[in-house]
Amino acid sequence: MRAVRSPQQHAPQAAHRADRADLAAFRERALARGVNPFLYWAVRALLQPAFFIYFRMQRIGREHLPRRGALLLAANHRSFLDPFVVGMLVRRPVYFMAKRELFEKRWQAWLLSALGAFPVDRGARDAAAMRTARAILERGDCVVIFPEGTRVRPGPLGAPRRGIGRLALETAAPVAPIAVIGTEDVRRGWRIRPRKVRVRVGRPLRFPLPERASPTLAAGVTERIWACVNLQWEWLGGVPAPRDDLQPAAAASARRRRAHPDSRARERAHAA
Repeated sequence: MRAVRSPQQHAPQAAHRADRADLAAFRERALARGVNPFLYWAVRALLQPAFFIYFRMQRIGREHLPRRGALLLAANHRSFLDPFVVGMLVRRPVYFMAKRELFEKRWQAWLLSALGAFPVDRGARDAAAMRTARAILERGDCVVIFPEGTRVRPGPLGAPRRGIGRLALETAAPVAPIAVIGTEDVRRGWRIRPRKVRVRVGRPLRFPLPERASPTLAAGVTERIWACVNLQWEWLGGVPAPRDDLQPAAAASARRRRAHPDSRARERAHAA
């Protein structure tokens, strides 16, 4: 006989479905409505002088950023302030992924969504969040990506995930490598302390549109992007990564090529 589930057993599943529907609605809002221009520019008008005065923010290399068209901003992540700091680099709205937990409170979810955030499930391969980012880029907007996937502090930069490489390959959008330093010391508990914040931007990287963005190819592109982010980081005085940690994706790719000698030829054919 078929087992009958109790209402208590159905409740978690119903809550999960409702949660997924809410997240999908916020992603759809980012695509259909975009940022709230009145709120976005009002918040920016308030934050920008505060950042320059209180944090003595210094922006280096802004001239490298294109003023229009699709743009991926790849940055390290040390603080909750990083999306706003990176957003100050361009004179147009930026969109960014935020962990799904930040969308649990309705007022906070509405505010973040109006400012360009859309949810991502960090504990899983969130294909829906990647599709949202890809669609935003395809319409010619800016997307901020933190390849580390979460805040990393202190010490050298963390290891990147290959999602940034996949996005770069699937959209052919230029990728600007960005390093942010100083934001990790700003917050202590609920106190926001005055600390000097510096941001450095490298020249955007461009990658050809392949026939298929294979995991190996995406890992190699991620490696290239992250090496450039690390260059900006070290230029700002950040703690350098141990040499063995700089190229984890390349090392894994090399091992796969040794195991499958014909894979390199296939990758070249896809990239051509």
